[in-house]
Amino acid sequence: MSEAYWQSVMKTGMQVPLDRSLDESTVELVEMLGHPNPRLREDLAYPLLTTWIANGVYDGLLAGLGDGVAPGLRYGLGHDGDVSVIRRSYSALMLAEIIGRDNDEHLLPATTVLGWGDLATSWYVRELDHRGWIPEQGWAHAVAHGADLLAALARSRHFGRLELTVLLDVIADRVLTPTAYGWRHGEDDRLAYAVMTLLHRNALDPGIVEPWLARLGAGIKAPRTRGHLDDEWPSPTAKNASSFLRALHLQLALGVQGRADLRGDAELFAEQPAHRADLLLAVLDQIRGESPWLYRPTTRARPVDGPAGDTPVQ
Repeated sequence: MSEAYWQSVMKTGMQVPLDRSLDESTVELVEMLGHPNPRLREDLAYPLLTTWIANGVYDGLLAGLGDGVAPGLRYGLGHDGDVSVIRRSYSALMLAEIIGRDNDEHLLPATTVLGWGDLATSWYVRELDHRGWIPEQGWAHAVAHGADLLAALARSRHFGRLELTVLLDVIADRVLTPTAYGWRHGEDDRLAYAVMTLLHRNALDPGIVEPWLARLGAGIKAPRTRGHLDDEWPSPTAKNASSFLRALHLQLALGVQGRADLRGDAELFAEQPAHRADLLLAVLDQIRGESPWLYRPTTRARPVDGPAGDTPVQ
């Protein structure tokens, strides 16, 4: 159908068209998610599909919708610098909405969501194209959209301690995998928020999270050399990791809120994460380690969290 047709649908309050089947409309809109024209992708396909998901149009068809979207994560995977990243990225964003609906309504079996999780994590660590904004084509933002997908998975009742640990490792893999791209469009904040969502589940103790932080910290320390470095330092990857750790520290320190459109977020984010004070100090240790000549060393032992986990930290 033409752009004008979908514009007319928008003007009806985004009601499902009655002049064609839902299946036909869905197939076309999912295809439009990968279109390089941002008007078709951002202004039409994405809002229509997300509105229909939120309104329950797909509640009986949610597994099929997700199974139709998920293969887009593999479309052109391994390419860098072409338009195929748009389909991968917007497939991730749409899958996050589908999983979010299941998180609210409990519509899907564990096997379905876990299968999508496997596809999502496999794609995310292998994505090469980290462009945020592309002139004339608008947002690609694969790193940020992937973070949103991991956050949706982290909210899922189907993800327990083991699956959440895997998500944490996938995030570290994504941050530390070498790339020539510097993240300039909020990717660090979106990834940190995915980690905060995971931490608010209170399923992982510091014995899991602190070694994970140490792994990230190792990635921001300059190599020890007696001569010159072969490449500039920090590398784009190290700079991304540093920005991510600082974003995580700030979100732990200030606290984050849930999304108003997600029913379970008010409860999930009602309190600070367990072990917050210990985790704050662990993040600070890694940030200090990046520039030990600059920051004052730790001068006291870590405190034990009080009931609210709000013990002041240095």
